Amino acid sequence: MSGDPDWALYRTLLAVLDEGSLSAAARSLGLTQPTVARHVDALEAALGADLFVRSQRGLDPTDLAHALRPQARIMATTAAALLRTASGTPGAVAGTVRISASDVVGVEHLPPILARLRRDHSALVIELTLSDRLDDLLARESDIAVRMTEPTQTALLARRLPPVEIGFHAHRDYLERRGTPSSMAHLSGHDLIGYDTTTPVLRGLTERLPPLDRQAFALRADSNLAQLAAIRAGFGIGLCQIGMARRDPDLVRVLPAVGLPLPLWIVMHEDLKTSARFRAVFDALAAGLAG
Repeated sequence: MSGDPDWALYRTLLAVLDEGSLSAAARSLGLTQPTVARHVDALEAALGADLFVRSQRGLDPTDLAHALRPQARIMATTAAALLRTASGTPGAVAGTVRISASDVVGVEHLPPILARLRRDHSALVIELTLSDRLDDLLARESDIAVRMTEPTQTALLARRLPPVEIGFHAHRDYLERRGTPSSMAHLSGHDLIGYDTTTPVLRGLTERLPPLDRQAFALRADSNLAQLAAIRAGFGIGLCQIGMARRDPDLVRVLPAVGLPLPLWIVMHEDLKTSARFRAVFDALAAGLAG
């Protein structure tokens, strides 16, 4: 290595790897394509090795580029966390807090909680990322996470909330057309909504509710929000949160004796617990989701 490359060069490398081309990386970074090309050239010169092989297909990453990718990702995550931490005032509920939650929780549950937070703390800025992926709180990809699984990392502050119960639901129009199943066995004659990818969650459902395997689903979507939209549109019968469904007069619970409790946790890195900003958001989420 001929020098200590600037962080901006690694950020550009990460963008090219993620986006697949110089032009797409330039758009994502708000730079020009020649600038991105110069960044790649400068990083290759500093490292004394090629990061990409130029071909008619475009850029093919070398083994070195692939090896640098996870470290560049850590640098990007750390830089973002640093900026969030620096955005606040010590002792005040002000600055930026990044929250990770599933799509259904983020769309159906968090908005009123976050609205109250903003009214109470006008200097608070929220970044909300919707994903079922368990963001690595230890690496500060998010500051606070709402999770449907028990955290296993020891360096996290976690609060267990009352479980969320899910059950079968359908739009009343669908049930008027197709009838209401009276048993699990009768579900096989209906249009079922479920997951596309066989995940640990789906395997768990299959073990507890044997008729629910991927082949039984007439509509397959890995997004819980897409499944909920399909239920509301009258496509068929699917699983959704019972408490949430009660708020929609057109949704009818099917097989009310069948219910599955899902764990609910609020989690953040223990190093953040003394910060007024992060603690206020953590407590507000816990109170709002428990209510």
